[in-house]
Amino acid sequence: MILPLQADPIPLRDDGRGGFRVGDSRVPLEVVLDEYENGADPESIVSAYPTLHLADVYAVVTYYLHHRDEVNAYLRKREAEGSELQRQMESRQSGRAELRAKLLARRNQQGQGNASARG
Repeated sequence: MILPLQADPIPLRDDGRGGFRVGDSRVPLEVVLDEYENGADPESIVSAYPTLHLADVYAVVTYYLHHRDEVNAYLRKREAEGSELQRQMESRQSGRAELRAKLLARRNQQGQGNASARG
């Protein structure tokens, strides 16, 4: 019997927004690697994310282990992009804390008014 010795493609696909999804699922590469780095084995990852295929998770983990520096650079870049996006969103909503305080005060006043009307 002859075993086929061919390179299988890495089951990663570009999501069109600078990220990668595993296999044909919507699960980001970051999620799978975070689970793996936190001690989950591929079987546990597939159990937690049933749209993943076990062979794809093994292949992605293998790819990560062979290309750790490049993948970690990608992950750091994604983390920085996410932090910058969050900072931009929060800067556009600078008055949110004041609005929240006003709404909570109004709700408390209405709650007190309802309580005195019942009493």
